[in-house]
Amino acid sequence: MVTRQVKTNKKNSENKPQFRQWRFWLVVGVVISVFTGLAARAAYIQVIDPDQLVKQGDNRTLRVRHSAAHRGMIMDRNGVELAVSIPVQAIYADPKIVHDKEGLQQTKRWQALAEVLGQDYEKLIDKVSNPQRRFVYIQRQVSTAMADYVKQLKIPGIYLREESRRYYPTGEVSAHVVGFTGVDDDGLEGIEKLYNEYLTSTPDKRVIRRDRVGRQVELLDEEKGKQAQDITLTLDQRVQAMVYRELKEAVQYLKATSGSIVVTDVHTGEILAMVNSPSFNPNNRSNVSSHRIRNRAATDAFEPGSSVKPLAVLSALEFGVAELDTVIDTAPGRMRIGGSFVSDPRNYGELDLTGIIQKSSNMGTSKLALQVPKEHLLDTYYAMGLIGDTGTQLLGESEGIFNEARRWSKFELATLSFGYGLSVTSLQLARMYSTLGNGGVKLPLSIVKRAEPAEGERVISQQYAKAIINMMESVTQEGGTATKAAVAGYRVAGKTGTSQKAVPGGYGEEYVNIFAGVAPASDPQIAVVVLINEPGGDLYHSGDTAAPVFSKVMAGALQMLNVAPDARGVSSLAKTSNSVGGAGR
Repeated sequence: MVTRQVKTNKKNSENKPQFRQWRFWLVVGVVISVFTGLAARAAYIQVIDPDQLVKQGDNRTLRVRHSAAHRGMIMDRNGVELAVSIPVQAIYADPKIVHDKEGLQQTKRWQALAEVLGQDYEKLIDKVSNPQRRFVYIQRQVSTAMADYVKQLKIPGIYLREESRRYYPTGEVSAHVVGFTGVDDDGLEGIEKLYNEYLTSTPDKRVIRRDRVGRQVELLDEEKGKQAQDITLTLDQRVQAMVYRELKEAVQYLKATSGSIVVTDVHTGEILAMVNSPSFNPNNRSNVSSHRIRNRAATDAFEPGSSVKPLAVLSALEFGVAELDTVIDTAPGRMRIGGSFVSDPRNYGELDLTGIIQKSSNMGTSKLALQVPKEHLLDTYYAMGLIGDTGTQLLGESEGIFNEARRWSKFELATLSFGYGLSVTSLQLARMYSTLGNGGVKLPLSIVKRAEPAEGERVISQQYAKAIINMMESVTQEGGTATKAAVAGYRVAGKTGTSQKAVPGGYGEEYVNIFAGVAPASDPQIAVVVLINEPGGDLYHSGDTAAPVFSKVMAGALQMLNVAPDARGVSSLAKTSNSVGGAGR
């Protein structure tokens, strides 16, 4: 019995679990390792590199909100809006959301979207084909109606955002001056580009923290944006529209390649109108060729021809080699200078200074120019603003082309007196005639309203400036070369200019027709330069092409600006009537 008891106890002792020390320490080691790792990770995240965790938290709760930022307006001198910003929307996609929510399977909705946007379906799908991308524009600057339609499609991953688009109420009338912006609202041409910094605003910025349902719970930071500035131009949109209408009709009627007109206030240098034809619609430039966008009045230089002949007479008067009653013998209407000839259309015989300008005598201006020292003659052209910038600072403005040769032959000086051997722009010619109309005081031209009037520089005597105006008045009277430039009720002074266009090796068969002048001649207020480039019909003399356009433009501008008539024989009643009529337009 005792033996059985001993055996049983021995057996039970063998079946009792044995303590395994190595297993214990293995478990302890694993547990310690796990907690050590967790502690190290926590320490790394919270102490050593907490930025990533903070960033993840901020991504969920922080938002940056911007206020709406609109571009400044461009207005004419009377406050008429020439460029404004209108609210539109942009359609964009989050390709990751599109793929995560299986948006591409909604084929009919994507087809409807492509149809309303006028896009190719395959190209549209390709824009959102990469699920790694988080943002892609579908279409910019869409109308409110189109945006509402897109919203109703409810395509996953397609969203709308507010933006603005530039709108030009006057369209092609002021397109070359105002210019236009791109899809990102940055100025690309004209005043829009020249004053882009002034017109551009930056939005207010607010950094907020929101809760899980999107409500703002904290304002963390606030930054004020830059306010856009409005630009006021010197243009008078009434005059601008009238001038553009007359030029467009003339270019079409004369079958000309192009045309330009500049109208200035002679006492301030402000440009009241500046137009070119052909023009373009800045609100829809999809099919506009680059040559239509160029502001030809500022960029294109041409030989001015006889329109600068008054400077030869003026130079002779200023230097003292001629008096107001000087008579020049132009017979026999032709003379040889060096190896070339200078000639008139016919023999005018003896001409006084007024007759030289009235008949546009090449012989007369050549003889006067050759009596004046070369330096004085060239200085007159510089002083009158025909060379260099005009002060407008317009994009692409040409400074003209002038021969800077040390030696000038007598023939070159003679041809310079009747407008060959130099090239100028319509703006530069307008500045020259504005200086004459302002009594010999030269002012910089301006297209943007100045806070203070510009200071003038006297470049010729008032006596001779007035004398030249009186001489040029004969051009529009009986016996002159531009009777079609006359304006009923007003005394008009001006000068024609017909020049052949230079081609390699000489001059071709194409012409540039110019008429430039001021009115009223008794007290000039307005200067107008009309250029018709390459008229294609039977008429190619400026007296038949540019002069009639000048007459219509000058008449309209004088009435719109309420300038009283000054022609002899006009009754006081007629003056009053015209003044009232001009004020009401």
